[in-house]
Amino acid sequence: MTEDFPMKDQDLQELFLLKYSRPNGMGWGPRLRRRFNYYTPDDYYEAMVSKLVQAGCAWADLGCGREIFPDNRTSAQILADRCDILVGVDPDITLEENNLVHQRVRSSIEDFQTDQTFSLVTLRMVAEHIADPDRTLQALSRITRPGGKVVVFTVNQWTPLALLARFIPFRFHHAIKKFIWKTEEKDTFPVAYRMNSRKQLAKLFLKYDFKERYFAYLDDCRTSFRFRLGQLAELSLWRTLKLVGLRYPENCLLGVYERL
Repeated sequence: MTEDFPMKDQDLQELFLLKYSRPNGMGWGPRLRRRFNYYTPDDYYEAMVSKLVQAGCAWADLGCGREIFPDNRTSAQILADRCDILVGVDPDITLEENNLVHQRVRSSIEDFQTDQTFSLVTLRMVAEHIADPDRTLQALSRITRPGGKVVVFTVNQWTPLALLARFIPFRFHHAIKKFIWKTEEKDTFPVAYRMNSRKQLAKLFLKYDFKERYFAYLDDCRTSFRFRLGQLAELSLWRTLKLVGLRYPENCLLGVYERL
């Protein structure tokens, strides 16, 4: 793990309380995760973006769809209000449902044309769908200011679920995701896995004059998050593996890259 932007426990704790606290109390899932001192990959991503969105920030969220943070509307609203400009870029019609971005641009990342440059660019669960990484990095290089940061949050291509997704025909993906996570069909897209290892990301970003400033593997214990016993089993396994120094088999990637 590189940590030019170290994630402090306080950052995660503040995000956790803001995200999960409710007037009628915290739900069983967050309470269980708190008992194990476990934070989800989304918690880490949202805490990182919260650190990087400063007053005066120009932020482009690429592939954002209908939500900046799908499960954390409160933090997303705070950050949208904090920055000077927030541009949502996505070719999908779900972008029209996003009422937090200041500007909507219906475009692919590669074809996104603007005279503006950004101090922060985020790609949340987008990299796994990118079929032409070089065109994407050319676009990122074009729109990111020198010293600006690109945050990539994506799946690890070598995890069990990612390997299954690679070999299972796409027509079955939504049915599986709906059963496990109750996702909508319009939120299921084909995967390419050409930017889904640390090595791939580092090589691509270096080629286009970006430096890795932070990288982490984020253990992902959410496969059975809808089922209390399943979640307890996952967290117990996670804690056991952690005690013996082993990485949890399901994990996500979080990288921050600075434009030189």
